[in-house]
Amino acid sequence: MATLTFPRRCAQLLSNLGRDTSAVAMVEFAFAAPIVLSMGLLGVETANLAVTHMKVSQLAMQVADNASRVGDTEVLTARRVFEDDINETLVGGERLGESLDIFENGRVIISSLQQNPDGGQWIAWQRCRGAKNHPSSFGVEGDGASGFGFLGMGESANRITASPGTAVMFVEVSYTYDPISPLEFFGDTQINYTAAFNIRDNRDLSQIHQTTPASPVANCAVFSSDRPS
Repeated sequence: MATLTFPRRCAQLLSNLGRDTSAVAMVEFAFAAPIVLSMGLLGVETANLAVTHMKVSQLAMQVADNASRVGDTEVLTARRVFEDDINETLVGGERLGESLDIFENGRVIISSLQQNPDGGQWIAWQRCRGAKNHPSSFGVEGDGASGFGFLGMGESANRITASPGTAVMFVEVSYTYDPISPLEFFGDTQINYTAAFNIRDNRDLSQIHQTTPASPVANCAVFSSDRPS
């Protein structure tokens, strides 16, 4: 038997490799796997983002509803609202948003929208909780204290206003979306929702009252990752 020379052996080996299809499926999988996995992660991330939008929207509505009901239980006088009542409402919102880590990644803002002495709109008080640096998008405490320059809260096409002798609890929730996949398809997504409820009872609108000893005030100028007591 004639011995093949080195060049002929190399040529035969290359020819055999060219006809060998035993690893074609693995090569195809190697090319397709990143695309398939990315599409799967995108689907999961999209579903999680949609669920997060729903949770933030529900949180805003629940906090506004709760804020519209707070106050002491006196039936013969206008119901007084205390700092403790607002603090408990904000903490309750934090508990509702615990799965989102709403305190670390978000901001909940409660505003009392009322009419000023001139009959215009006025943010009588505003309280906040959450480490996210996000001032209210629709006004701060004291806006509209006199005159008619402040038109109300919310988007201009659907602005909320308060009627005489009552108040609207206007709630804003701003949340920085925390992706569950390492690819971060949606980047630094900001989720913002608002909700508003008219107060349910005859309420003392003159101020937020204090207890003795004084309760902490959920100041909107404070942005801290340390939870207030």
